Amino acid sequence: MKAVKGNKEYTIDESQQKAYQDQGFDIKDDDGNVIVYGRGKTVPYGDYMAVKEELEELKANGGEIADDQEVIDILKAFANENGVDLGKTATISGIVKKIKEFKPEGGE
Repeated sequence: MKAVKGNKEYTIDESQQKAYQDQGFDIKDDDGNVIVYGRGKTVPYGDYMAVKEELEELKANGGEIADDQEVIDILKAFANENGVDLGKTATISGIVKKIKEFKPEGGE
């Protein structure tokens, strides 16, 4: 098996696996398949949020990703029909937030 991190790659045996994994090395089998990922890895928050939003969109669409501009156009049309002032908001999350916060006149 191999311990891989960045441009470093070491051939190791099972007794060394935990030590290398604790140092952040991914452990791969002889075919190059990852057995376990190294500890201490992080994902930039922006990347996490992008994946999270895509997952929520997939769930909402039954597994189908809609074109972002199509979603924006639908949300803007809904907001317009219901008198929601979007201001300069141009993102899906921003438009959804404005719609959720909207309280019609005479409403609750």
